[in-house]
Amino acid sequence: MPVIRSELYIEAPIETCFDLARSIDVHAQSTSQTKERAVGGVMSGLIELGQTVTWEAVHFGIKQRLTATITEFESPFYFVDEMVRGAFKRFRHTHEFCAVDSGTLMIDEFDYTSPLGPFGKVADRMFLESYMRNFLLKRNLYIKQLAEKQAG
Repeated sequence: MPVIRSELYIEAPIETCFDLARSIDVHAQSTSQTKERAVGGVMSGLIELGQTVTWEAVHFGIKQRLTATITEFESPFYFVDEMVRGAFKRFRHTHEFCAVDSGTLMIDEFDYTSPLGPFGKVADRMFLESYMRNFLLKRNLYIKQLAEKQAG
């Protein structure tokens, strides 16, 4: 059950970073390499506590759907999304924001369990954990770029 954690300093206000991280539209833009798009629930704008989104994307050449719900939310400091349905056995994705100096520290933690028991653990070690780490980093760097451009 891997936990992927990253911290990224962004030269932009905490409110800007928080809103970009929960934007359905920004998420779709930042994951265009997997053709990710919202197909159910909240399909554009900013997602809020208790709301759900269903994403469709292509990972490893396979079209997949994943539904997540915002289970915790305190603007502009953090929100948590958790998988309701999808390819993982489970996941909990925490997005935390701390105002520091003249910007924001964005802390991202993705805690997940792969399906298929021992086969999932092997997949984690062989490729999945690295794939997810790179996928999340690319998304977070996209948020950083947009936030700093807006703060510009």
